[in-house]
Amino acid sequence: MDVKGKNIFITGSTRGIGLAIAKEFAQLGANIILNGRSSVTPEVLSSFEGFEGQVSFISGDVSDQKDAERMINQAIETFGSVDILINNAGITYDKLLLKMTQEDFETVLRINLTGAFNMTKSVLKPMSKARQGAIINLSSVVGLTGNIGQANYAASKAGLIGFTKSVAREVAGRGITVNAIAPGFIESDMTDVLSEKTKESILSQIPMKRIGKAEEVAKLASYLAGQSYITGQVIAIDGGMTMQ
Repeated sequence: MDVKGKNIFITGSTRGIGLAIAKEFAQLGANIILNGRSSVTPEVLSSFEGFEGQVSFISGDVSDQKDAERMINQAIETFGSVDILINNAGITYDKLLLKMTQEDFETVLRINLTGAFNMTKSVLKPMSKARQGAIINLSSVVGLTGNIGQANYAASKAGLIGFTKSVAREVAGRGITVNAIAPGFIESDMTDVLSEKTKESILSQIPMKRIGKAEEVAKLASYLAGQSYITGQVIAIDGGMTMQ
């Protein structure tokens, strides 16, 4: 699929990896639907000036099924279709399991996993009718390996992997690809404030000895969206951390 002129809906895209993905697709001439639970800053919107495609912002809560349906319908009313869906919205609420409450666990799953279900289900009917489309789910290497203090997050990201493979099998015959990206340590506001000792510990786990960039994840997303014969795959982008 040539992404130029296509309509891309990216959940959780007002900062970080989601925003980097939005800018990557904008550079390729796509129309961008940014998303978040609150408003988007004028600075973020102005950062898209000069790109060929249009940019719109739709606020909403992916964990609410009716809100997810409303957002997809609004995007279709504005642009005519949603050709590519990137399920990027996610949160962390880290605690050791002995201290984790049921609400701690379920809140993370509602956003990270149920949110992807809600958005994917809402977009599948119009995509199936068009007999084309791409869905990309942002998982994590934590979903592959687990991590201390992240039982809720790891469960949500591992769940996304099973979700990706199941949906990919269901819709492959309709020309829709469904893949997952599993980032490792990626530069962000969170990594910027880490101590040097913590950074050294992280780098010792990465064969390539550096933290990844959000733009590298974005380029992988645009590649997956632009091809038509890769589906049901989980691609780790982690500097070799989880290589088998």
